[in-house]
Amino acid sequence: MTDTLRMLVAGGIVLGVLVLLHEWGHFIVAKWCGVRVDVFSIGFGPRLWGVKRGDTDYRISALPLGGYVRMAGDNPVEERTGAAYEFLSRPRWQRCLIAIAGPIMNILLTFVVFMGVFWLVGIPTPDYFRHPAEVIAVAHDAPATGVQGGDRIVRVNGVSTPTWRAVFAQAEDAKPGDSLSVVVQRGGAEKTLGLPVTLQASADDLFGYPAMKAVLDEVLPGTPADKAGLRPGDIIASIDGQPVVTWPQFVDAVHNSDGREIHFDVLRDGSDMPLAVTPARTMDPDGKMVWQVGVLPGTQDYYERESFFSSAKNSAESTVNGVRQIGNVLGGLASGKVSVRDLQGVIGIARESGRAAKRGPVDLLFLAAVISLNLGLLNLLPIPILDGGHVLMLAIEGAMRRDLSIAFKERFVQVGLVFLLGLFAFVMYSDIMRIIQTHH
Repeated sequence: MTDTLRMLVAGGIVLGVLVLLHEWGHFIVAKWCGVRVDVFSIGFGPRLWGVKRGDTDYRISALPLGGYVRMAGDNPVEERTGAAYEFLSRPRWQRCLIAIAGPIMNILLTFVVFMGVFWLVGIPTPDYFRHPAEVIAVAHDAPATGVQGGDRIVRVNGVSTPTWRAVFAQAEDAKPGDSLSVVVQRGGAEKTLGLPVTLQASADDLFGYPAMKAVLDEVLPGTPADKAGLRPGDIIASIDGQPVVTWPQFVDAVHNSDGREIHFDVLRDGSDMPLAVTPARTMDPDGKMVWQVGVLPGTQDYYERESFFSSAKNSAESTVNGVRQIGNVLGGLASGKVSVRDLQGVIGIARESGRAAKRGPVDLLFLAAVISLNLGLLNLLPIPILDGGHVLMLAIEGAMRRDLSIAFKERFVQVGLVFLLGLFAFVMYSDIMRIIQTHH
């Protein structure tokens, strides 16, 4: 399957399933509230295909950019009979439930997908977790903990740590202000170190870097790495003349580059090749703006299956972390720290779906879960025409104890529509420009 075809198929499946589930949430709660549903559509525009069952026309429409549920009496500008089965005849709390049902289904899907993968397949875990805790190198700006490259961590707080997993397990409950007692084996002798835990200190800062090959698995199109000529399979041998022996060293050098040009020596097909790359400041998965070049590591992961209850706990934590990351992105957009250009639209989602499908079904499921969470939370924003906008309008009417005027509601929806169309067009333009830049 070609990359383009894989992108279209995977993107279509992911978006189709997520939209279907979102609209099904609106549909099922509307039916539960006694509202007649006239149309259940995947996509907008002209009807391409469908089937009528009872009162509802289930259809696929021409523009696959979302979907909608049309309920009887849901348009305040159209003539209504006042029948009990009409949407606007139902109490405001029921209309609110119908509005939030779609986003809630997307958020629940994220939890279910994470839990299913953790329970049935396992949590993807770096292979080095199973290996002895041998420190390959330390971060250049790490606090002076005393840990050195070549050390082997044998005990943390008096507990034996034969593997990196054991090291992290002993440290995961440490709080800022605590001090970890760490015994390292160095030159045939043991040395005890006191590692102060700070709010900023990461595990790498405290314990140093494990062994991870500095080999590229993916070079993202249109990124500085792609433009500089880096390719999948390249091994990073040195940066600015300093040897690179583990992947975190490469990440550390890029993140601390301040945007200046970095000189790489890479090994490709047994030959040494010098390259220069200028990092760009872009958004990382946590919503933070950092210097990046646009590559993914060739990690070796294994899967550790969780028990039912552990997978539920880890799934809840992963979902909450996802909510926090999306909140960081939205906060960055509001403060100007994150650019709208960093967002991705339908084309970007299709491209990422294609890449995930190429890596395997587990990666595609994880991506679908992340996109579903984004879809659910963004639809809850109090923006006119979104589900959150409907909730806001219902809240205003509830506080006023009367319905808003038809003219106000029309303007409310028009403002939201113009805003979203403008945002959609801009993000789509950014997606297209990324593709164009990739082919230059």
